[in-house]
Amino acid sequence: MVRLNIAELLEKRGKTRYWLSRQMGISYQNVCRMVGQQTRGIRFETLETLCQALECTPNDLFVIDFSQPE
Repeated sequence: MVRLNIAELLEKRGKTRYWLSRQMGISYQNVCRMVGQQTRGIRFETLETLCQALECTPNDLFVIDFSQPE
């Protein structure tokens, strides 16, 4: 299963979900959905904004978890 690594990146940087929602210009609820793995897809524009806000690459944002069934 491919999942977003946002929670770990936020924790590493000492930032909050609220901070991320303000940086990205999206709702706090949408950030919570992404962090909680409740999103089915992600647009390239959103991916780019996430990378800019978290100062990372797309490779840092995604983790493949082979222990979880899809």
